[in-house]
Amino acid sequence: MAVIAAELDAQLHPGRLDLLSGISSVEHLWRMHVRQVTPMEITKSLCPAFSSDVLIRKLRGIVEISDDDAAALGSLTVQEKDVPANRDIVLEGDRPTNSFIVLDGVVCSYKHTGAGKRQITSFFVAGDLPDLHGIHLAVMDCSFSSMTPGKLGLIRHSALRSICEQRPRVATAFWRSTLIDAAIYREWVTNVGRRDAYARTAHMLCELIVRLRFAGRIEDHVADLPITQAALGDAVGLSAVHVNRTLQALRGDGLIATPGTKLRALDWPGLVQAGEFDPTYLHLKDPEVAF
Repeated sequence: MAVIAAELDAQLHPGRLDLLSGISSVEHLWRMHVRQVTPMEITKSLCPAFSSDVLIRKLRGIVEISDDDAAALGSLTVQEKDVPANRDIVLEGDRPTNSFIVLDGVVCSYKHTGAGKRQITSFFVAGDLPDLHGIHLAVMDCSFSSMTPGKLGLIRHSALRSICEQRPRVATAFWRSTLIDAAIYREWVTNVGRRDAYARTAHMLCELIVRLRFAGRIEDHVADLPITQAALGDAVGLSAVHVNRTLQALRGDGLIATPGTKLRALDWPGLVQAGEFDPTYLHLKDPEVAF
């Protein structure tokens, strides 16, 4: 896979600011001055017994998975890779032969306009398979990048096709997962296109909290989100300055607190109402996760 990485990559972590902060100087560098580097290296060790519970937990949260099917998923050969924040994983136009699972961290899909402006089109958390559609679509029509430090698991398309042919319930689970991704895209179009800044930001925060809870990464309604305001703005179609004002308004109304990189929903029903958030589009087997 071709990968674009920032100059001074080693400085990305110190320069990255938290959700409440403004745009870091390093993020400006990353946006304005990128270079072509060698493809992202894959860990040398293969891990047949990878963190299968991450994927199985996700799939069992949306469809029934038998113990036999879970064992088959756990036997897949996966190449694990640690990634830093702000590292491209797959680029638009690539023809990958692997799909990847998010084992830890937050990943986004995005596209660029002709003028170079970025629109984030979805977030992905632990257990998600962001580019599963690559099994059937030869050319990537969007790019994927890590938003936070994390871990990925790469699985060859041939192995995924094989398990789908041999185990129809696994194929159904993968299909349902991609259908839910499409539902999330539809909700994002509505959110960015028709809600005002206050509502769309509240909605995005609600979605992140619910999806991280579903993935078992947070308890209650408190999330660690080391994501810049500029990145959040790219997801909700706002400038970093506008995001800053909107977060201040949400804090001022007592809906959220944001100490450091933490996002705490102080008034969850109020935040849900402010964002017009209805988790139906996430199609969770256990809707209580959302409350």
